[in-house]
Amino acid sequence: MTSSHDSGGPWSDLDRPPLNAPALRRALLHPDGLWTSLDVVATTGSTNSDLAARAGDLPEGAVLIAEEQTAGRGRLDRSWVAPARSGLFLSVLFKPAVPVHRWGWLPLLTGVAAATGLAKAGGVDMSLKWPNDLLVSVGGEERKTGGILAERSGEDGVVVGLGINVTLREDELPVPGAGSLLLANAVSTDRDTLLRSVLRSVEQWYGDWVRADGDPEVSGLQAAYAAGCATLGRRVRAELPGERMLEGEAVALDGDGRLVVATEGGGTEAVSAGDIVHVRADD
Repeated sequence: MTSSHDSGGPWSDLDRPPLNAPALRRALLHPDGLWTSLDVVATTGSTNSDLAARAGDLPEGAVLIAEEQTAGRGRLDRSWVAPARSGLFLSVLFKPAVPVHRWGWLPLLTGVAAATGLAKAGGVDMSLKWPNDLLVSVGGEERKTGGILAERSGEDGVVVGLGINVTLREDELPVPGAGSLLLANAVSTDRDTLLRSVLRSVEQWYGDWVRADGDPEVSGLQAAYAAGCATLGRRVRAELPGERMLEGEAVALDGDGRLVVATEGGGTEAVSAGDIVHVRADD
């Protein structure tokens, strides 16, 4: 989420007004709710890094939002480029009271929740690319409009970062294949409305998951992710650690959140980490 544009002050682009932090706090912070604090900063290097540095002193439910990031990171240390106030760039702190081996579901949970919240508030169809991408359709083409990055913080914390392109125009897209809610013809690109919807959705899904002791089947998370996942049923190429490649059909999501790929040899392999490419018929 690195900006190549001069931010020029919070009102320099009237199509991109600043977030209303006091109104967001009134809407989202409640005594019995998940969210315990919400801070909006004009600019920072990385909300994930900032929140992780303070995680030991903060309760679960801290939310940090930046209008602009100068050193934002995606998966595999990729940068994320976006003009100031053109998207939602935030990190949240979880301290899950569930077995540690189920913490790997947190980025998938965030994906389901974000897609649900954005579809509700933005009126745009969303889908998920395993493991951490949010997709929209722009002119019939599947494009990435958001990404998720989860990082362990201390013994009991996980910081989950979420970046969503909201009002990026075609000439502002950082890379081919990127998209935005604006380009997907969202009925609303009001960032305050979108953010409230996303965080309320995360709160609901996280509460269900924790009450189910992190069980993805009992909480409905596994089924919801599979239903919204554009990767399943597709031919994929997995670029795995150690420069190994695996190609086949993505057929399922297992109980650990891994992508199950059916190989040409007739077997299956569960992929826990790697870069997934959706292979087109003409590739």
